[in-house]
Amino acid sequence: MDYTIRKAKLDDREAIERLIIESARNLSREDYSEQQIEAAILTVFGVDTDLILDGTYFVADSSGMLIGCGGWSKRKTLFGGDRFASRDSSELDTKFEAAKIESEARAYGFRSIELMATLPGVKLYQACGYEGDQRVEYEIGDGVVIEFVPMRKDLMEGRIE
Repeated sequence: MDYTIRKAKLDDREAIERLIIESARNLSREDYSEQQIEAAILTVFGVDTDLILDGTYFVADSSGMLIGCGGWSKRKTLFGGDRFASRDSSELDTKFEAAKIESEARAYGFRSIELMATLPGVKLYQACGYEGDQRVEYEIGDGVVIEFVPMRKDLMEGRIE
């Protein structure tokens, strides 16, 4: 399948939202219950418009159809879309705080990156050099709890300055 990766535009927001929902429902079944998946879609999983506006969110586009999405953040919020009530959209200090994903983050001057992995994503991130295996629980509404794994990667490892 041919595709291009490009920066997301506000016009992509609806298609990104549909893709995230479809992904959550299809890729999370082995790790989360139906109740957890649906509660997460309503509260945590979703588009973070700040990342689109920041130019740090990307989509994989195949002939006008979005087939993948993701990005990195220079903001304090570690995860969660627009509907996530606990978000902190203030910007990080590049000297002391970790960016939230990779090559462009290095170009901005970040020395490390961190993310909050869904359980289905842990193996992928470990294969990409991220460390972390301690699960944390978040209540996402109506007493529903979901587990994530905070993971981190040093961008300066092996570099001489």
